[in-house]
Amino acid sequence: MNKELCEHRNSTFALMGKKKKVLSVQQRVLNVFDQHPTQMFTYKQVAARLGVSDASGRNHIIKSLKKLVELKSIEEQSRGSYKGKPRKKYHEGVLDLSGKGVGYIISEDFDEDVMVASNQFNKAFSGDTVQFYVYPARGKKRREAKIVDVISRKRTRFVGTLQKKNGTLFVRVSAKISTVDFFIDGQPKIPTEDGDRVLISFTNWKETKSPQAKIEEVLGEAGEADTEMHTILAEYGLPYKFDSHIEAEANKIDIHLDKAEITRRMDYRNVLTFTIDPTDAKDFDDALSFKPLEEGLFEVGIHIADVSYYVQPGTLLDDEAYQRATSVYLVDRVLPMLPEQLSNKVCSLRPNEEKFTFSAIFTLDAFGNVRDQKFGRTVINSNYRFAYHEAQHIIETEQGEIPAGMSLSNKAYTADTSVVDAILQLNKTAKLLRKKRMQSGAISFYKEEVKFKLDEQKQPIEVFVKKSKDANKLIEEYMLLANKKVSEFIAKQDPKKTFVFRVHDEPDEAKLDQLKRVIGSFGYSLNLASAETTAHSINKLLKDIRNTREQNLIDTLTIRSMSKASYTTQNIGHYGLAFDYYTHFTSPIRRYPDVVAHRLLQHYLNNNTSPKQETYESMMKHCSSMEILATKAERDSIKFMQVKYMEERIGEIFTGVISGVVERGIYVELEGNKCEGMARPQDFPGDYYVYNEMNYSFVGEKTKRIYQLGDRVSVRVDAADSIKRHLDFVLLGHAE
Repeated sequence: MNKELCEHRNSTFALMGKKKKVLSVQQRVLNVFDQHPTQMFTYKQVAARLGVSDASGRNHIIKSLKKLVELKSIEEQSRGSYKGKPRKKYHEGVLDLSGKGVGYIISEDFDEDVMVASNQFNKAFSGDTVQFYVYPARGKKRREAKIVDVISRKRTRFVGTLQKKNGTLFVRVSAKISTVDFFIDGQPKIPTEDGDRVLISFTNWKETKSPQAKIEEVLGEAGEADTEMHTILAEYGLPYKFDSHIEAEANKIDIHLDKAEITRRMDYRNVLTFTIDPTDAKDFDDALSFKPLEEGLFEVGIHIADVSYYVQPGTLLDDEAYQRATSVYLVDRVLPMLPEQLSNKVCSLRPNEEKFTFSAIFTLDAFGNVRDQKFGRTVINSNYRFAYHEAQHIIETEQGEIPAGMSLSNKAYTADTSVVDAILQLNKTAKLLRKKRMQSGAISFYKEEVKFKLDEQKQPIEVFVKKSKDANKLIEEYMLLANKKVSEFIAKQDPKKTFVFRVHDEPDEAKLDQLKRVIGSFGYSLNLASAETTAHSINKLLKDIRNTREQNLIDTLTIRSMSKASYTTQNIGHYGLAFDYYTHFTSPIRRYPDVVAHRLLQHYLNNNTSPKQETYESMMKHCSSMEILATKAERDSIKFMQVKYMEERIGEIFTGVISGVVERGIYVELEGNKCEGMARPQDFPGDYYVYNEMNYSFVGEKTKRIYQLGDRVSVRVDAADSIKRHLDFVLLGHAE
């Protein structure tokens, strides 16, 4: 048998098998079009997809293409170019991997996410926009999908752990990104070691099991704090430094104020002004001024760094700020939206330095009612810089004496009577403003923030919970007032003007029903008759659970039942704050939407016409997306540090609260440091435990002992994996 005949028979049998040869070729060819319904193919491209290289095999493909056109299964778009005809209803959505071998597609065509098994991903990574069809639903099973094409990649750069096996290099990324390892084609140009954390760039994914990539950068040894922080940023595509040309552009900005510009602004340099910020803050983007008026009135100025004056549209700095959209606050570092020259120097409202600001200025009465308001560009000179704990000391003692141990300078000092009186008056009015919000239906969550004390090597040596006090709430109320009034000022103008809003939709009914069922087991209830009664009922619930063992659990579940806030030009109000109008105006150093709000406000103060809404809507969608990524990165950095902290405490016993119940086990959040880990049911003591999905619990078969959400339990730390950011606990029993 000659070589050509051998190749023909091998090719043909590979495609067709020994029976129904032509039909089998047609099916294989049709599968190519089914898998890529948006693409056109020539017969050569189809042959390449099927691995056919001989002339006879290609002839079979040509015949099959013609037959499929006759059968109207595919179309000949132009001579020799073919495209599949939809045989199923295709949808578009975004793939989200769970990390457990299952994915979910988020699509506007469906009310709930559509499940997709790992063998149906069709070379898609998490975050990719995909085309898919849905299998017919069978019985009560969840709707499932098959991905037929990747429309666009969310990202092409990934972070993973390098694995060297017999001279072959693979990179394992998070299972929440891809269920398969990346193959490194060829030897990297940079030195690498087995186990390194590396940044890779996806190159292609041919007819092979693994996607191919190249190594761009070695981030360091897996598990080290610096490496893992860079890993978190890279996983979400967040930049961890500015390019040199961006830094150079920022450094050209003069920190000294332009004298001509000063004359065009409202001058508040001689009005008492101060900042209140965290101890370690470097970018002070808001300050308060205070001036007593006659008849019990007073003027409060909310002065915000005028970033929009320095960062002009179309510049390198503006493009960079827009792409970043937000500053990112990891446990051990800040990734600023703006270079340090702007964020910490030029725009930062540092004490005893003249600064350009954009201000919302209100005349208030003793009851917190706004009697007058004005908005515009100003120049200020902050007299004092207080840390929150210093301002809190003034509020609690009603005196200006700050002891050395509490002072930012480590030296005792006495604040002037005028600033003490200002802080006390502003605090008194802030409480009235807050009370009004609560009466209007604002949701009052009890905020607890996890903080870390790090050593010189950035290793966590202490984990603690920081609580919000009156000084924090004082600043919060005046920022809320400015944000509310600025948005209201523009939104109520006629004709309607384009503006950017911070909106918060009403809670999801299904999630509220679920919350109601869970809290019922603790003896609480919710009135869900209307949006207004729901808000008041939630507030009553949050008040009733204060200082109870189930507080943290119910707080968490209530937050999860809320919709997510976002940026948009389409105002629907802010449910959580009970505001009809709300924007973000008060943090332009760290949030791009605030910069846009400043620009639009000044645009309208100059009596200009409204710009196109579509442009700003697109910008706000990007900012909302970047905010979500930043929030995820911040949470991951906290989780990493918590696990890192617990690595030194393997074998120790802690008390915690059951914060989650799933079929695989229970999640327990430790008291004091809020570190969360999982205990698996096979390790539960004294019995075989069965999962009860309806009641979020495990029940012992013999003892009938129940472990459920909110239970206080004792656990032993069994393992800590800082790379996976995961803690394993062994359940010891209920805590006394």
